[in-house]
Amino acid sequence: MQLIRTLALAGLLTSGAAIAAPVTYDIDPAHTYPSFEADHMGISIWRGKFNTSSGTVVLDSDAQTGSVNVTVDVNSVDFGHAEMNKKAVSEELFNTAKYPEAVFVGKLGDFSAGAPTTLKGDLTLHGVTAPVALDITHFKCIEHPMLKKQVCGADALGTFQRDAFGLTLGKDYGFDMTVTLRIQVEAVAK
Repeated sequence: MQLIRTLALAGLLTSGAAIAAPVTYDIDPAHTYPSFEADHMGISIWRGKFNTSSGTVVLDSDAQTGSVNVTVDVNSVDFGHAEMNKKAVSEELFNTAKYPEAVFVGKLGDFSAGAPTTLKGDLTLHGVTAPVALDITHFKCIEHPMLKKQVCGADALGTFQRDAFGLTLGKDYGFDMTVTLRIQVEAVAK
């Protein structure tokens, strides 16, 4: 009888551990847009976004851990201005012929009420890898009413110095090298 109780308890503990396992989410490219803001000679702020991105998020809310791996197609840059888009993909700025992708790999952290509030990791852009930290200003997971799967969404915000990545267009003219990065992301459980 004691053996049966021990086996039953072991089964419950094992099944409980399986429930609390990390969940992997695929980033939904139709609902994910990394966007940015950059100085234009100190007289205005140019805004743009990348229209194509992919990747995964792994989240374990119970353990308060998670990771993010995102790839952005830099050729999908969109300023809403055709001439600026051409200049951005040229050798003058992103040089997408040589560096077609940007990759961010990071860890979710500083959980509050089961939700991460920070994302810290490494951004590889223009052939250079450097640390970038983002604040997660909104995070929520729900059962998607149409997909019948869990979906999580977030808004993240941070800054970095673009010249640290070799993106120096305009620096000689006094452009501020600070870029504000804003990311809206949704990801669907596999």
